[in-house]
Parts: sequence; C-alpha cells; structure tokens
Amino acid sequence: MKFKFPKITVYDKYMFKQVAMATLVAILLFTIVWIAPEILLKTIKGALSGAYSIKTAILLLVYEMPKVLDKAFPVGLLLGTLFTFDKLSKESELTIFRAVGMSFPRIVAPVVVLSLIITFLCFMTGNKGTPMAAAKTMAIRGSVVSTQYIYTQKDETGHPLAAIIVSKSYGRKLNNVIVLDFASHVYQDVHQLQDIYSAKTGYAYDDRWELEDISNYRISNDGIYFDIKHIDKMKILEGESAKNAFTLMNYSTMKERDIDNHDLKEYVKLLKKEGLNEEYHGTLNKYLQRFFHPLVCVLLAILGCLLGFSKPREQRMVGFIIAIGFIFGYYITLPFFDLLAEKEILSPFITATFPTIAFTVAIWGFYKTKDL
Repeated sequence: MKFKFPKITVYDKYMFKQVAMATLVAILLFTIVWIAPEILLKTIKGALSGAYSIKTAILLLVYEMPKVLDKAFPVGLLLGTLFTFDKLSKESELTIFRAVGMSFPRIVAPVVVLSLIITFLCFMTGNKGTPMAAAKTMAIRGSVVSTQYIYTQKDETGHPLAAIIVSKSYGRKLNNVIVLDFASHVYQDVHQLQDIYSAKTGYAYDDRWELEDISNYRISNDGIYFDIKHIDKMKILEGESAKNAFTLMNYSTMKERDIDNHDLKEYVKLLKKEGLNEEYHGTLNKYLQRFFHPLVCVLLAILGCLLGFSKPREQRMVGFIIAIGFIFGYYITLPFFDLLAEKEILSPFITATFPTIAFTVAIWGFYKTKDL
C-alpha cells in the first residue's frame, strides 16, 4: 500500500499564507525591539567614533541576528497565529469553516506545517547560525580573549595530583602559571603540598603543556619552603590530560550559545569525566534545551490558534494578554531553571523539559475549556 500525502487545498494555501505573513511581521517587530535599545546604539557609536566602517557596522548588526531570531521564532509564531485567528474570528470565517464540517485539528493543520518549518529554522539557528555569527563577530573586532583558569589534575581515586593556575592565556600562549604539586598522602583531611612551580610563560600544545622560566619552591611537611631552584623548561601535562585541560580552559570563556551541538555534547561529556558537577549539570541543561526549545515553536503556534479561536462577542484582548504572559513567563523562568539544574536541585532533564510540558498542559486546558 503506497503512502499518499494529503491533498493541499485552497484553504491550506490561504491559511498558510495568512499565518506566515502575520508571523513574519511579528518576528520582524520583535527583532527590531530587541536590537534597537542597546545593540544598535552601541554599533552606531562605534561607527561614528571611527572604530569600524559603515560596512563593518552593518555586518556586526547582521551577525547579531541569529541570537535574536532564536528567541523571535517562538514569539513570532504565537503572536502571528493569535492575530490571524483573532481576525478570522472577527470576520466569522472560523464559524464558516466549522459550519462546513472542518474540525479544529483540520483547521490548524496548515499552521502546524508552518510551525514545523520554523522549528527546523530555530534548531539550525541555535546549532549553526549563532556559533558561526559569534566567530565572525570576534574575527571582525579582532578581539583576543584573555583567559583565567584553574585546572585540577586528579588520579583515578579522585586524589588531586596537581592544581594548575593560569593567570592569563591568549589562545595557547600561557602567562604567569602557578603549579601546586600535591604530595601522595593526606594529612588531617588536607592535601599536603610538596612543590610549587611559578612560570612566567608557557604553551599549551596538542599533546602537552610546557612551561618556561620556572621557579621551583620545595615545601616541607610544615608547609614552609626550604629550597628554591630555577628550571628552564618543564612539562606539566601530557596526552589526554593536556588536551582536556585546554578544552576546558577554552570553553570557560565562551557562552553556551556560541558552541554548536556536536562540540557542546563533547564538552558535557568532558565536564562529567573531570568531575565538574556544577558545570556539568548546568551545561547539560543548556544542551537539552537546544532540542526542546525549537519544539516550543509548534506548541506556541497551536496555543496561539486556541487563544485566537473565539466567539464573535468574546473579549479578544484577553487572548493577547494571556499570550504576552506566556512569553514573559517562559523567558523569565529560563534562568531560574538553569540555576536549579546547575545547583543540582532538579535534574537537567526536568528543567529542560518543564516548559514544554507546561505548554502542552496549557494547550490541553484551553482545548477542553473552549467550545471547539
């Protein structure tokens, strides 16, 4: 038996076009409002001061777009569907559709198709668009990130072998590095130091970290150094430890949105392997949100249809107020759920999926209460 796609009717084309146009306008307005206050002013000031040309200023604004669109897609769909269905309700078109025997699922079918397309765009924007735009922005501004980082090397039992404190790093170049070399035994729950190394410079190679111009302080059991000597060069990390330490140091200066899904997944695995629980849970929550956030587009599109689906004499402003409340509630609670995941109060699987579950429950509630 061959599968046949449902026939696209005149109604499907009409509804798809109406919702698409309203959604596009809503996305555009949201983008303008989001960019205008700070980003646009900052870019104009940079262009007027001669920091960069008009062409560069325009490119910087373009590269800000993916970050904004990631938030604008769900909002645009909610407001676009709400406006369209509210208009159709006012003009009694929805009443006509119901009179000819169209069910609510059939009426919103073109909207669901549109929302799936925008869901894909939202996912690709977060996965590829925003990281690429961040890299382009950094390249244009020619900024070099200065990193401060502390890496603790542990053995299989979790006993610290060494703590490496990098005061400053530019790419792979390390400056003012301090290495605390721990003894193999623990005294009164305190990890005893046996050596302190202070290096002026160093370099993080792919397979090793190498320091230069080093002062070595030998530490007695009483915690007092008893000998100082100079070392020209010294390796402090080798193999996988060197690679992991550089990855952790490099990503510590980056925002989650500036990393694509593949690298973010590997970063999550590395955080778990290194026993960095707080960072692991927080980053895992962000990684899971990459997949559940686009799904919100579909849910908000259906929710917008329900809020706009009203009787001729119903108060229609109520639907818009509820929609704004959902948008505000969604984005203002995201940092709260991030914190709950990071502090291990709730599992990242709960914090990442809760908004999706909440919207699903809201859809079910509105569907049951409305006369559809």
